Formats: sequence, C-alpha cells, structure tokens
Amino acid sequence: MKKILVTGALGQIGSELTARLRDSYGADQVVATDIRSDKNHRLTQSGPYETLDVTRAKDFFDIAKKYEVDTIIHLAALLSATAETKPLFAWNLNMGGLVNALEVARELGCQFFTPSSIGAFGPETPKDHTPQVTIQRPATIYGVSKVSGELLCDYYYSKFGLDTRGVRFPGLISYVSPPGGGTTDYAVDIYYEAILKGHYTSYIAPGTYMDMMYMPDALKAVIDVMEADPAKLIHRNAYNITAMSVEPEDFHKEIRKHIPDFKLDYAVDPARQAIADSWPNSLDPSDAVEEWGFSADFDLAKMTVDMLDKLQTKLHKVS
Repeated sequence: MKKILVTGALGQIGSELTARLRDSYGADQVVATDIRSDKNHRLTQSGPYETLDVTRAKDFFDIAKKYEVDTIIHLAALLSATAETKPLFAWNLNMGGLVNALEVARELGCQFFTPSSIGAFGPETPKDHTPQVTIQRPATIYGVSKVSGELLCDYYYSKFGLDTRGVRFPGLISYVSPPGGGTTDYAVDIYYEAILKGHYTSYIAPGTYMDMMYMPDALKAVIDVMEADPAKLIHRNAYNITAMSVEPEDFHKEIRKHIPDFKLDYAVDPARQAIADSWPNSLDPSDAVEEWGFSADFDLAKMTVDMLDKLQTKLHKVS
C-alpha cells in the first residue's frame, strides 16, 4: 500500500483507521472520503479529503483517478440494527457501493479491502468455535449484504485477478468514535454509562455471548492482512478474527473491579436481541492465524483498564 483511498472515513472504524494509516504511511498518502462534508473534523484537516457518495460510480472513479491511488479500503455501509429499519436503502448502499468500489479497483488495478462481519452468519451456523467455512444463512439484510459481498469479492479475485482481501469483524469497542448503529454497540455504551451514571440498562439479554474486539486490534488486523504475502492467502476475503467471546455480565463484573458501585440491569430490545441470537457465540480464527499471523493484544481485562482510563480523560475534557 502506497496511496490509499478510504471510503466511510468519518465512520466508527474509518475515523480511527484513516488516522492510523496516515500515521503509518504519511498524511498525504491517505485520501479520506465520506458522504458527509465536515470541515471541522480532524480528518478533513490532517490530509486530503473528498466528499463522496459511493453509489455515484463516476464520482468514485474520478476521485480515485485524481489521486492515483493503488489501494482502496471500502468501509462505507449501513450497520446491522440501522439497516433493519431501512432494508432497501441498506441493500442499495451496501451492495451498490461495493460494486462501484470493486469496479474502480479493477479499472485502476488497485489492491482492495472491505470488511465482512459476524453478521454474515445465521441461526443455522454452528454457534461455538464457528469455523472459517460453514453454512451462512443470515437473518438480516445487513448479513445478506455481507455474504453477498464476500462472494462478490471472491468472484472479482477469481475472474479478474483483483487482489481482494477482508476480515469478518466481531463487535468493535472503542473510546474514540461513537457507536454506529450495530447490535454489539451496547459494549461501547456500557463503559460510557459506567463512568457518567454508574448504571447501565442493557438492551441485550444476560447470557448472550458475542465475539468482540478492541479497536486497536481491529486496525492492526486490517493493516496486517493487507501487508500479508498474497501467496499465503487462501480464504482471502472473509477471515474470522476475534479477541473475546463475552456477554453483558462479563462487562459488568470487569467494570466493577474499577467502579465497585456500578450497576447493570436489563430492558431487552426484541429486534436487536433477535439479531444477536442469530449470530455465533464464538468464532474460530485459526485460518487467519495460520495464513497471515493474526493476533489480538487485548483481552477483556486489559481492554477495560484502557477503556476506562481513556474515557475518564475524554469525558473530563468534555465536561
């Protein structure tokens, strides 16, 4: 990767990944794009930025051509819970944008990354230690678009020789960016509420295990898979990655080690609970480990210490 274009750069993942890429590859080498035009955002001031609606194919091509990029990291998408409220819009954005991104990459000969998700699995998928290759019949429009995206990236690799790569993200936890409408976002909210109120009401039921990962590990995974030796990549477009399989009470117990009076109760949201119940409890990342050396540095305990420390500083500054 030498000259990189990022779509969805102002989103939950994009805002942190773009900053990390600019630190690693140089600010002028990373072109941030998003449908929003926020002149006050740090990313619009720290390097090249263009407003882009990824469903507009010509605009997409023109920007990539203008900056002579050799890598496209395509993050623009509507996430699981939000997508269920706007299924047609979600399909048009998630799939239409992906097709445009792949076509631009094909025409310009770019290396290509787009993430998949645990949402690509469904109720019939094995729940525990879900293997890399298994049945995928998701119950959400977000999941359907992710499975379709995995297959489409495989097609562009086999048909056109496009260097496509990707991972299946678990729930991502971060102190930097606000949640983006995902089912696992309670795992971010719980830390904010623990500090601000000493209390959190979970919309996910106790005993509901889902895979999670701290954002620094997710950013590292993107860079590692993109820098990996292509000759060693077998699965290429949708590697299982994870750091921890956790349920709400796990967060409660760990936070109480630092905030002893923290309380957790429940008001389960049936819609988001149904999505969570359709996903695996835990993923098997062994193929990512074997093929490109995936590893996660943060477990729940280490992440909690860092989250609370960083959020205390952030929220103190805000107040």
